[in-house]
Amino acid sequence: MHKGQLTSWIDDKGFGFIKSAELKQDTFIHISALKEMSRKPKVGDFIYFEVEQQANGKSRATNCRIEGVASKALKSNKPRMSRNSSVPKSKLVILLSVLAICAFAYQRFTTKPVHTPAPKLTVPEVKSLPASTATKSPARYSCDGRQHCSQMASFEEAVYFLQNCPNTKMDGDRDGIPCERQFNSF
Repeated sequence: MHKGQLTSWIDDKGFGFIKSAELKQDTFIHISALKEMSRKPKVGDFIYFEVEQQANGKSRATNCRIEGVASKALKSNKPRMSRNSSVPKSKLVILLSVLAICAFAYQRFTTKPVHTPAPKLTVPEVKSLPASTATKSPARYSCDGRQHCSQMASFEEAVYFLQNCPNTKMDGDRDGIPCERQFNSF
């Protein structure tokens, strides 16, 4: 290790030269060689350094320290977590993400209605209904102006309206069977 005095320093460029009695020529020094020091160098400072020969044949000071100037305390970039401290943020974020995905999946798959096909109804042939059915029905139903399937409560009621009431609009295909879509008869 050599000792020399800083003879010149260009602060805005971050370099200077050290004169040492031990060496023939002045040695180049860059601010990066003093990164551990608590302040920038000043002309006249005594500097301890090692010399490194560069590829171009010039010498350069390395592992430098300024005499009488303290080194910077080493700072850790990551804060230490004690064993008793709370869960690190990254683990908490992962846990919350997993919980959110599970909640979404649960909601998505449990609230979806299960499709069960409606039971097939056997419908008697309307054209071949006995006349006695039409005579029994007048006590239960009466023509009150309803004309559409959406107004009917049962298939039996729709049959009565189709056979006995004027201007009904419940047999679009004119096959004698009313409200085929509504009562899932076919």
